[in-house]
Amino acid sequence: MIKAILLAAGQSKRMKSENKLIKLYKNKPLINYSLNVLTKSKVNKIIIVLGHQHKELKKIIKKNKKIIFTYNKNYKKGMASSIKNGLKKISKNDKGFIVAQSDMPFVKQSDINKICRSINSKKFLIHALKYKTRVGNPIGFDSSLIKKFKNIKGQFGAKFMVKRLKNRTNFIKTMSIKSFKDFDKASDFRS
Repeated sequence: MIKAILLAAGQSKRMKSENKLIKLYKNKPLINYSLNVLTKSKVNKIIIVLGHQHKELKKIIKKNKKIIFTYNKNYKKGMASSIKNGLKKISKNDKGFIVAQSDMPFVKQSDINKICRSINSKKFLIHALKYKTRVGNPIGFDSSLIKKFKNIKGQFGAKFMVKRLKNRTNFIKTMSIKSFKDFDKASDFRS
């Protein structure tokens, strides 16, 4: 089984008082773009890590049998705390997991499926999307790496592991740099 950890606990600090994941982008809440892609992909389960405004977020998320919710009470401590929270729902018996951001509306289903195929091949420990020289999210991992995440803190996320285990990483070519675009500011919603 391949599971995705969808990080949705952040405080959207650069958006002033607005939660960017609830904010509409082209008439749809931002979080639902990442979620739709994961739901349609070869991922078996989606662990949505909630934190800031978790009740409001849960209301706008389309229900699906693939979804498992978890609440990170330490969400103010940064992304690492949410990854570790999501990892509690990953078993050593799972083939692997994907760490995905919920503020990236242009990630393609085909790229998620490439990561899943790479995880299934069992040839690498990490499965990272790459456009030319740039590595981006989402990133896949073999389940044997769960323990390696135990010591991450603050804003250290999945890319940190790629740097540490570069020689055990399959760099998967993606066709567009746009896939790596995340929304952080109000101006991003006008693109």
